[in-house]
Amino acid sequence: MSLPPSDRELVTEALGRDPTPTESVLFENLWSEHCAYRSSRPLLSAFESEGERVVVGPGDDAAVLALPDPETGENSDTYVTMGIESHNHPSYVDPFDGAATGVGGIVRDTLSMGAYPIALADSLYFGGFDREHSKYLLEGVVEGISHYGNCIGVPTVTGSASFHDGYEGNPLVNVACIGVTNGDRLVTAEAKSPGNKLVLVGNATGRDGLGGASFASEDLSEDAETEDRPAVQVGDPYAEKRLIEANEELVDAGLLRASRDLGAAGLGGASSELVAKGGLGAHIELDRVHQREPNMNAMEILLAESQERMCYEVRPDDVEAVEATAEKYDLGCSVIGEVADGNYVCTMDGDTVVDVDAEYLADGAPMNDLEHAEPPAPERDRPDPALDEAFEAVVGSPNTASKAWIYRQYDHEVGTRTAQKPGDDAALLAIRRDGIGLAFSSGADPNWTEAAPYEGARAVALENAVNLATTGATPLAAVDCLNGGNPEKPEVYGGFRAIVDGLADMCADLGVPVVGGNVSLYNDSVAGPIPPTPTLAMAGTNPGYDAPGSALDGGGESELLVVAAGEDRALGGSELLSQFGGTDRFPAVPEAAPELVATVADVADLESTLAVHDVSHGGVAVTLAEMVGDVGAEVSLPGDVGAEVSLPGDSALEALFSEAAGRVVVETADPDAVREQAPDGVSVEAIGETTDDGRLDLTVGEETLTYTADRIATLRDVIADGLE
Repeated sequence: MSLPPSDRELVTEALGRDPTPTESVLFENLWSEHCAYRSSRPLLSAFESEGERVVVGPGDDAAVLALPDPETGENSDTYVTMGIESHNHPSYVDPFDGAATGVGGIVRDTLSMGAYPIALADSLYFGGFDREHSKYLLEGVVEGISHYGNCIGVPTVTGSASFHDGYEGNPLVNVACIGVTNGDRLVTAEAKSPGNKLVLVGNATGRDGLGGASFASEDLSEDAETEDRPAVQVGDPYAEKRLIEANEELVDAGLLRASRDLGAAGLGGASSELVAKGGLGAHIELDRVHQREPNMNAMEILLAESQERMCYEVRPDDVEAVEATAEKYDLGCSVIGEVADGNYVCTMDGDTVVDVDAEYLADGAPMNDLEHAEPPAPERDRPDPALDEAFEAVVGSPNTASKAWIYRQYDHEVGTRTAQKPGDDAALLAIRRDGIGLAFSSGADPNWTEAAPYEGARAVALENAVNLATTGATPLAAVDCLNGGNPEKPEVYGGFRAIVDGLADMCADLGVPVVGGNVSLYNDSVAGPIPPTPTLAMAGTNPGYDAPGSALDGGGESELLVVAAGEDRALGGSELLSQFGGTDRFPAVPEAAPELVATVADVADLESTLAVHDVSHGGVAVTLAEMVGDVGAEVSLPGDVGAEVSLPGDSALEALFSEAAGRVVVETADPDAVREQAPDGVSVEAIGETTDDGRLDLTVGEETLTYTADRIATLRDVIADGLE
């Protein structure tokens, strides 16, 4: 770790002296890309983050939203929190601990707001599935998420998994969390008053995770798996579970004035940011921090990213009660200092090692002014595989195949709120206090954003909104995890700028405020930069928590319709092209996207609607294969419901495999009721009917494909088969 010369010059000028060694490493970490967003913050103003439901927007550990009262539509006193985090570099170096501590960190962000965590979503991106190293990373990451989430009792209810050569040297692990609180319990990370005590609660501080923030702000080197292991934190989910319950008790008792979890840059980051947000300073005695390793120095105590720790602002008269609660849950507790006027000051054994302005330390990093270049437009070079060959390759691709091997390892029902389980387009949680459903979706598609960063990001936002709508939910808000490569490369930074603008524009069109998020850059390795990857986690609300699901239900007594906005069926960004080569422009995202989302939500709420499934990755071919293959079941076993479908169009490949955004397939007992919901700009087209023979009979032009549900299930089980 070392402070770059240009930054050292600025710090020296601001302090009027040379920084101490401890100050140097503190500035180096808090001014890193990972903490200060030096290359991305100038772009983030593109997002609209205000709205009638937004209680706390960007800038805190998590966003806070008011749920609507199901009777009046006004804001209720039930709040939900939303946050998202990345643990990309650590998950390459140590997939189990890297992914596990990513879960722990986003859960503590939820605790910081006075909320109880109720659901997780994981969006995972790996290199080609045919590579042993990708499988090793996948198995380790899933095990880490499963172990940590299951141990702390927070269900992982939705997510995504993608495989792309661009992640071979740098996987992405993005985790989102939703929590529940109310107006009386809300806590923020803004220090309130000088004289209040700073109390550290949780595990003892060790040397693990040293320099994690600066490590996350650099390209991964070829020897990262061995050389950077000390920068990866080690989690203890059982301590986190005790911390969750202790935090809940402290919040209920009204003992916390402000709160921040210890994540990037450790105690130094959490404590300086807490007081800086209140325009205050602090006096901290580092030797009072409870430690698990001997002879730790000031730099190690400040910057270690040991897990399961919270920094609280507490009134002096309440300290004893906080200590008693920590002891009850067998958690360490140290009164390490107090909030103060003036500078952020840290001492070690009586010697002052840090004496700086907290706001300058936390928010004073200069922003980067980087060059950018527009990505080149692809040429049109279309493959021409046989239709059955294309169908089997796309339906059997790891990107479109069943993800049951992943989500079956998670306890997705703990807490008894999960009304719609993993495997459908979105999860649905029952918020029983208010009698409403909370839908939750998360993901992105690197094929889309590699082909067309701006339009691909727009399609990502629309897909997540449509996912919610298939449960009958109206979008509430979103958080984003913006992943990119080395921003100092103009083409990489150009792609990153484009995904920011694409997400921002589509979310604005949909009326969905983007209320928080995370940026992870320098996802670059000897294998090259990752595709620009704008993971979006979106939540929505439904007056109830019943949803039609994605699997066919009618058995010969219902019809199949495609509800769509827009008619562009280009193949750019499709799984078909990734399997067979070739290029094409990305299909334009429809202007009637908001009308489509509203229509789908209304259709999903009709009693005559039996199933609704988004058309996205793999196109209509994969959507129909999943509906016949019982995609939504916890245990995906083929049933006896099939479908007889005829698709129009001049190009069979486009009809089957275009991934144009803004379409769903609806199974209905009353097609006219669906048509009555569709406004101008949204089309409803009959494509077939269900059968009771458990087969998919698919006619396109003069060709007909026939697959049994058993055969489809076999094709879609490629991930489980590949990991045996």
